[in-house]
Amino acid sequence: MNPTRTIAEFVVEARDLPPVAIDEAKRTLVNVLAISISASEHPSSKRFIEWARAEGATERSTVIGSDLRTSPRTAAEVNGFLAHLQDYDDTHFPTILHPSAPVWPAVLAAAEERGANGLQALSAFALGEEVACRLALSVHPWHYDMGWHITGTTGVVGAAAGAGRVLGLDADRMVNALGIAGTQAGGIREVFGTDAKPMHAAKAAGNGYQAAAFASLGLNAAPDIIGGRRGFWAVLSPNGHNEAALVEHLGSHWELTQNGLKPYANGVVSHPIQDGVIRLRNEHGLRPEQVAKIEARGNPLIVELMNRPEPKTGLDGKFSFQHCAAAALVDGAGHDAQFSDARVADPVIAALRSKVSAITDPAIPEHEVYVTITLTDGREVSTHVEHASGSPENPLTDDVLDTKFRALVEPVYGPARASQLLDVARNLEGAANLSELLRLAAR
Repeated sequence: MNPTRTIAEFVVEARDLPPVAIDEAKRTLVNVLAISISASEHPSSKRFIEWARAEGATERSTVIGSDLRTSPRTAAEVNGFLAHLQDYDDTHFPTILHPSAPVWPAVLAAAEERGANGLQALSAFALGEEVACRLALSVHPWHYDMGWHITGTTGVVGAAAGAGRVLGLDADRMVNALGIAGTQAGGIREVFGTDAKPMHAAKAAGNGYQAAAFASLGLNAAPDIIGGRRGFWAVLSPNGHNEAALVEHLGSHWELTQNGLKPYANGVVSHPIQDGVIRLRNEHGLRPEQVAKIEARGNPLIVELMNRPEPKTGLDGKFSFQHCAAAALVDGAGHDAQFSDARVADPVIAALRSKVSAITDPAIPEHEVYVTITLTDGREVSTHVEHASGSPENPLTDDVLDTKFRALVEPVYGPARASQLLDVARNLEGAANLSELLRLAAR
């Protein structure tokens, strides 16, 4: 059995995707556009965009939140950076993969280049997302535990699949696209909390598009980049893999249904903590000076991924469960505003961070937590968050997602244009091409 060819044939041959797949694609598109436009205001994004401008590429593709038009590959790369910078994108809950940031930019670049219609773009994204999620699941948890950032390593393969679908690759060329992408899989977790983390999504998006484009020209690769003797499983997950998770029930079971959109702009494993702290804050009218201790009992990933008691920057704070909890109690929120350098340095929040601790229990899933807040008068208030907001069991409603979109886009583009863009994205399956969507998404 050749798992790479099985996946390639699925992507090439899939027809009439179910409504759940198209709906997931539209929801993630709404989310990606919002966070990318918001992120375009960040100094790091401006530096990345100016780098791309200085490259001087042929003006063929749109960079979201910018007046820049550049090559498809560079546009995919910059848009991947924008989509992941705030850590406000989506999460495939079984694996902590963020599939949209690498896959949507590659699909948008290919769709703009080829003049694809809206339904073709949505279908291509859904298939690319499915490939990324299934490949991630096939190496979970061994691959991530080694220190690989799964968004960079499996995202590039999903990006190639999505872009290759738009470019009309046949099965042989899709195998080559996946092979070209797979040999570029990379990204290590040590850089979390810095600009280099969203560069993983950026490179995955750009390299994924390029892999599909190269394959369309006839460049080839190994026949089985995933299952080969020195392939993805053997090299990037030597401690284990699950072939069935990749290939079984393709087209009947959609792993993308386990993807969730974020209500908070930070690492997903602290989301149930933020839910619990905000709930207790609002129920009991808590103020920082009343709090003696905040204790969370939850999944070990809380400490593994987000134990940073003294973050130094806003990006660093996104990977500090202590800061997430403290900001949630002080501000009652966890939007990107809570992860500015100023909020991380705020003396009230900094003092409260020292009072936050976690007890880990591997029996508790990552979307669940028990939160207890001890008050200075000795009282304790507690809550149990069974399913964090944004998780597959407790997804953001369309109304909440639209509110998030408006909150992020209106400060940059104004209410009228935000409404236009949202309407076009929500109805993209009927669009003859993506020109109106991308015109509204650009400056």
